[in-house]
Amino acid sequence: MSTWPVVLRGETPGGEQLRLDPLRRRDRGEWVEVRSRNRNWLGPWDATSPEAEPTYVSFPALVRHYRTEARAGRMLPFTIRLEGRVVGQLVLFGISYGSLLSVAAGYWVDEAVAGRGIAPTALALAGDHAFGAMGLHRIEVNIRPENANSLAVVHKLGFRDEGVRTAYLHIDGAWRDHRTFALTVEDLRGESLLERIHTNHTSHIGDTPPHVPGASSTDT
Repeated sequence: MSTWPVVLRGETPGGEQLRLDPLRRRDRGEWVEVRSRNRNWLGPWDATSPEAEPTYVSFPALVRHYRTEARAGRMLPFTIRLEGRVVGQLVLFGISYGSLLSVAAGYWVDEAVAGRGIAPTALALAGDHAFGAMGLHRIEVNIRPENANSLAVVHKLGFRDEGVRTAYLHIDGAWRDHRTFALTVEDLRGESLLERIHTNHTSHIGDTPPHVPGASSTDT
């Protein structure tokens, strides 16, 4: 089972330095600024609650929640930092061991840095960690069919399309269909996901997020 905290480092196709590490209380200013500025960009893809009165959490409570879940081995909630700046988030969640050895991933990035390979690089780093240090067999990403940018991310990394899950997640105020994309260790054939990033260039790399659990908060 993976330990926490975990720090992952890599380079985007454009040569920018990317780091995945825990969200910290001192990140509050940067986090609030990025989330506030991207409210319209992220809104159509943000998880919502089917309850009449959704519950929001404060930033300190969000940090505590992530730390607790990570230390319990249920979630790896990474902050995405580009050249040291907070630009998004990637979460590995639904971690299953035993006979399944599987995990799901969700992510979002700042619109100001979209299209620079940040989401694919972050997903590659997290996926390599899942298959390597965590010893998992499968990773999946669930994406709304109309989310073209996120479809580009999984396409670039060679994820398999496993079909539609009807009314799968409550997103932007309603139950939404999602497509499930997955990779197993066998699909990689000895290649790392990060290697795929640097050998399979495309003219446009999407960065819009699928669902990230726990990302919605009052940002205060």
